[in-house]
Amino acid sequence: MAGKLIIISAPSGTGKTTIVNEVMKDPSLRLQFSISATTRPPRGTEQNGVEYYFLSVDEFRREIEADAFAEYEEVYPGRYYGTLKREIARINEKGNNAILDVDVMGGLRVKRIYGDHALAIFIAPPSIATLRERLERRGTDSPEEIDKRIAKAEFELAQAPGFDHRVVNDVLSEAVNQVHQLIADFMQQ
Repeated sequence: MAGKLIIISAPSGTGKTTIVNEVMKDPSLRLQFSISATTRPPRGTEQNGVEYYFLSVDEFRREIEADAFAEYEEVYPGRYYGTLKREIARINEKGNNAILDVDVMGGLRVKRIYGDHALAIFIAPPSIATLRERLERRGTDSPEEIDKRIAKAEFELAQAPGFDHRVVNDVLSEAVNQVHQLIADFMQQ
């Protein structure tokens, strides 16, 4: 039985990765995390095909030309990240459901390609003010970087109608339960 595709997208600091990690704990959903491709070098003990598929810039660009990506982004000059279509196919062919933790624009691109085969869930903060508080509490970004993230988040929130569902992460356990239920319902279709 071929699997399906779950897309989870959100502005930075919204709790997307935490939600993905929580729903992946349920074996009945048969979720398998899609490994992204990147041109950045491996860090520490990272291995090709485990944390990322590590490609040279030339290899990545050849894959772009071959239409091999469901989505990709050049984050910095020469620093690409993307989701290979064959990675999604590899997971689905095993009867598992691929789950993607991708940025908002990437999530929309993947949804356009896969249509009804994919469930696209947008995770939203309760408010921009709450998002700012969360980013400040992290203590990892300068005030200028937080301002950039907030500006990007405001743009990304305007993209939410392009997703199948919008879940507000006000109380983490409730957001996890909502996302879990949406995925479970999608698997029954």
